[in-house]
Amino acid sequence: MSSKGVQALSYAQRADNYTNPAAKELLLTMERKKSNLSVSVDVTKSRDFLAIIDAVGPYVCLIKTHVDILEDFDFTLIESLQALSKKHDFMIFEDRKFADIGNTVALQYSSGVHRIASWSQITNAHSVPGPSIVAGLSSVGLPLGRGLLLLAEMSTAGSLAVGQYTEETYQMARDHQDFVIGFIGQRRPTGEGGEDFLVLTPGVGLDVKGDGMGQQYRTPREVILESGCDVIIVGRGVYGKDYSLTEAIAQQAERYRDAGWSAYLERCKSLIGSLN
Repeated sequence: MSSKGVQALSYAQRADNYTNPAAKELLLTMERKKSNLSVSVDVTKSRDFLAIIDAVGPYVCLIKTHVDILEDFDFTLIESLQALSKKHDFMIFEDRKFADIGNTVALQYSSGVHRIASWSQITNAHSVPGPSIVAGLSSVGLPLGRGLLLLAEMSTAGSLAVGQYTEETYQMARDHQDFVIGFIGQRRPTGEGGEDFLVLTPGVGLDVKGDGMGQQYRTPREVILESGCDVIIVGRGVYGKDYSLTEAIAQQAERYRDAGWSAYLERCKSLIGSLN
């Protein structure tokens, strides 16, 4: 199937293209909640972490975490996170960005303080170490029904994840479709051999174009409609700097959800018309 053919399908229709249970569940969650929004909760206090997730939960398909930045982390926090996941019907993505040899990443994924594989349905990795990183993570995650995203592109100015690096990352995914479900990227890959991969895109904003530290923002319409991506990842654009303003945070999450979903519906409609 062509890239345009994939984009013209509904999220629910695309779920049939995957054998990986995490990919299927994410696509069906997106369809069920009418949301392609992921909120990246990058705060250092567990109280703020849980308050933001509870506020945005009704509007997201996926919560993206960085649990290693929490200053007061203990494993009871994961139990609270899982309870919110059930309450609001969203999936969990630990943005670990693994980048080591296979044996090491398998231990980092399964063990240590965070025990990521036991609770995070999706995680991600750099492709710099080569295929061994997928083999190491897959040995832990695949039996648990987890899914892996590879970092094909990043949203920061001057990123080195371009050109041949990105193309070889795509090929690595094609070689491991049982576990690799897609990419962190800025656009849908072209020249595919009929595969369907999820593309999750950070650097999304409705109000600003950058943050002064190299981050560059595009609108949900640019990401979903123009670049053919699937999930918009938003952080500070939703929750700002005052984490106690939960009502305002919820309103912002709803705003981004509506913008992302509107762009998806427009994409499906326009591509169905062009393919007929």
